[in-house]
Amino acid sequence: MTNLQESYKKIRAIADEVEKVVVGKREVVKYLLIALLSGGHVLIEDVPGVGKTTLATALGRSMGLICKRAQFTPDVMASDITGFTMFNKEKNVFEYRQGLVMCNIFLADEINRTSPKTQSALLEAMEEQTVTVDSQSYVLPKPFMVIATQNELGFVGTYPLPEAQLDRFLMKISMGYPTLEQEVSIISERKLSNPLSAIRPICTKEELIEIINSVRQVNLENSIAEYIVRLVASTREHRCVTLGASPRASLMLMRASQSCAFVSGRAYVIPEDVLNMLPHVLAHRLILTQEAKIRKVSELSVLKEIAGGITPPFTRTSQ
Repeated sequence: MTNLQESYKKIRAIADEVEKVVVGKREVVKYLLIALLSGGHVLIEDVPGVGKTTLATALGRSMGLICKRAQFTPDVMASDITGFTMFNKEKNVFEYRQGLVMCNIFLADEINRTSPKTQSALLEAMEEQTVTVDSQSYVLPKPFMVIATQNELGFVGTYPLPEAQLDRFLMKISMGYPTLEQEVSIISERKLSNPLSAIRPICTKEELIEIINSVRQVNLENSIAEYIVRLVASTREHRCVTLGASPRASLMLMRASQSCAFVSGRAYVIPEDVLNMLPHVLAHRLILTQEAKIRKVSELSVLKEIAGGITPPFTRTSQ
């Protein structure tokens, strides 16, 4: 059995383990794994109480990762996230005290309820995987991933994320309500205990880093790369779009497509991988014109129109 097949089996086992806690959300778990394997971050927008925090915690425990959570409120300071220096009288030196972001998975709960200054404290961590405190840079643990949540309702007392920060998120997803049967299963499993306590680590942090490195080797032909760029570039020319996706979006779509192919058990990217990731990677990066908003045109409909107007390339079906 090849290393790729072994890695794929571990990722599938991780998804199975997480789904023991987050019932019926296999696709959502898949997207989080794709983001982690791509070295990206995820913004989850949904109503309260659908399991966003539980999902992030279960994901971290299933891989033996350090997971920390911050409940964002207006009084949370940037130093709470990045850390700060404190004078040590005994040693007569200033010492760095780690912030919450010094972990593998950082859950930023209700990120839009804290001030823009605190929100911006995450920018360097998300892009460079470092934090700078008093002119000194500190490297974050690897792997590192931010899972941020925000409620789609209740905008009183919130600070909308600026475009620059939205662009740092690899994808934006929604969990949605469970079905009747799934909700019955959820409450039945929690009568006596919390299923989170039964989550066991499927792989070590070192094994996960090896898997992430192997995902980078998933083949992406030049025709697929050109297809990705054409899709992204078309968002900048669409009549309903004021601000299209940036070159960073092309890179993110490429990485997400590689990871999508990997979790599908393939060592090569096909156009379907790109199309599967397109709405999740690009929709939150688009700013529509005022006229389009009035006509209730959505970002998803724009992307669907763009995808329908570009012919996918023919690729090899096996390698």
